[in-house]
Amino acid sequence: MSTPAEITTHMLAHDRFSQWLGLQIDATETAYCKLHFVITDQMLNGFDVVHGGILFAAADSAFAFACNSHGILTLALNADIAFTRTAHSGDILTVEAKAIHQGGRTGVYQVDITNAAGDLIALFKGTAYRTSKPIDAQ
Repeated sequence: MSTPAEITTHMLAHDRFSQWLGLQIDATETAYCKLHFVITDQMLNGFDVVHGGILFAAADSAFAFACNSHGILTLALNADIAFTRTAHSGDILTVEAKAIHQGGRTGVYQVDITNAAGDLIALFKGTAYRTSKPIDAQ
């Protein structure tokens, strides 16, 4: 069986969108992932703040890495996000996903996005469904 770090590395190597976002994995454990990325000019909306879709996508990737770290193919059932602060080009954002509930086949995860000062930029919550298919990250 693969370790959480091996699974995350495998997933990121095949996830071209997360690569485009510039996501850098800082830590991975079972039901947990921490990563960071830098906001670029291409990620800004018409008001020169980070586009909400970028924040959602980064949180969704961290969510996927955390919930698949068990080694079983896991898919999102639903997700929502609350935007609490703006972020700008050049800002380094940290994205931290962790399980807040684990059931037999489902799990609920919270993903916090913070800036370098530790201010909450967005709060994402997702529910995941674990299939019976193991992940082969070899």
